[in-house]
Amino acid sequence: MPDPMHFDRHADLYDRARPPYPAALWERLAELGLLVAGARALDLGAGSGQATRGLVEAGMEVTAVEPGPALAARLAERFPDVRVIAATAEEADLPTESFTLATIATAVHWFDLGVVLPKLHSALVPGAHLTVWRNAYGDAAVAPTPFRERVQAIVDRRDAPPRPGPDESQTAAWARLLESGGYFRASHVAEFAWSIDLDEDGVRGLFTTFSDWSEAEAEEAARAVRDLGGMVTEHYRTPLIVLERAG
Repeated sequence: MPDPMHFDRHADLYDRARPPYPAALWERLAELGLLVAGARALDLGAGSGQATRGLVEAGMEVTAVEPGPALAARLAERFPDVRVIAATAEEADLPTESFTLATIATAVHWFDLGVVLPKLHSALVPGAHLTVWRNAYGDAAVAPTPFRERVQAIVDRRDAPPRPGPDESQTAAWARLLESGGYFRASHVAEFAWSIDLDEDGVRGLFTTFSDWSEAEAEEAARAVRDLGGMVTEHYRTPLIVLERAG
């Protein structure tokens, strides 16, 4: 089964291989008035700091929560003005009514929402927002490319139970799940389509960082790039869910 500490064991590779979140996502957050210079933001499951960086660049005062010791150390070194809490989202000691924005970027599927949602409700000030997004590696709206067909063949050979919770492409189902318990209500939902060109090394590195991919499977995906001419275009999608703290 996928292991959240997989990312910490590949901290250096994760930092190099994972593509950034699309610029359109940050533009939308700014348009919605959520990136306020000087305001306090909370980044849960911060990883190597891809979302943290965007919050810092917006001038926000950031607290980042990351359970992996290697990733937490990288965060502290890279962002000296960020308060880094080396703990899970469930265990982190968060001050009450202290943040105007919370972000969960490519991490919500790891959380026990029965614990995290009420904790976030307590940590956010009235009128604050929770933003949840992730890069979905594959866009169902785009016809499968020869590379995607090779990737699907690898996945189809597995004999493993599906990951619990909605699929990464089921944005509406995630919004309903995040509204459960009455702590938050969805106020804005959007999806951003984008693409990236990857060579053999890029695919090998990126797929190695996926917690449900073995190194042998990542190597097979890299060989597929070589077979297909050495470069592939991957079509990805980034769903964004913005939720307002319920009164």
